Amino acid sequence: MNDTLKAAKLDFALIKPYMKNICFTMVIPVVFAAINRSLMTGVSFAMCFIAMTTGYTFSVSEKSGMDRLYGILPISKKHLVFGRYLYTCLMGFLAFLFSMITHPLVLRVLGETIHPVDICFAIVLGILMFTLYTVFQLPGYYKLGAINGRIFMYIPVAGFLAILLLASKLNLTNNPIFSALTGNPMISIIAVLLVCIIAYLLSIIMSIKIVQRKEM
Repeated sequence: MNDTLKAAKLDFALIKPYMKNICFTMVIPVVFAAINRSLMTGVSFAMCFIAMTTGYTFSVSEKSGMDRLYGILPISKKHLVFGRYLYTCLMGFLAFLFSMITHPLVLRVLGETIHPVDICFAIVLGILMFTLYTVFQLPGYYKLGAINGRIFMYIPVAGFLAILLLASKLNLTNNPIFSALTGNPMISIIAVLLVCIIAYLLSIIMSIKIVQRKEM
């Protein structure tokens, strides 16, 4: 665990010169929330935007030739992968926390009423969108690098749009599972968290295998 934390700290040090850009990325979705007068829209945009900054660490490490440094560090490749995922999740958590504080405040100033159900579904959608992006992006960056790996940014978008299109064509209102999820926001949050944990575990395993194959 200590090596994982060291690797995560190294990633934070790498993106320190770009913190202004990342902070600006967190602020932009506030405008979306104000324009659409929707907490869910603002939070989902915020999580998508922050997920797009995942490639910063890969870009900086490639430009700076960090592979040699990683090779001499007393940290295994596996823990470097764990550290990058920890860094990614921490950045997502900070963006999520910032959004869940600022967006409701802005909407209330604009005269909008924020209901507990709105907050619950904003949490669900925000976590789901961030996970959907990063579980595909990170293995893609490890496999193809910072430039070519950017194509994986569009796979989650295509998948999400396909799901929305499919949902619009299917009658889900009579589905007992869908009714339970929409009727009880807490069940939705727990279900999404379980799905996200499984998705991250699979993504981490995939990334570790990619890194280990490159060493052979």
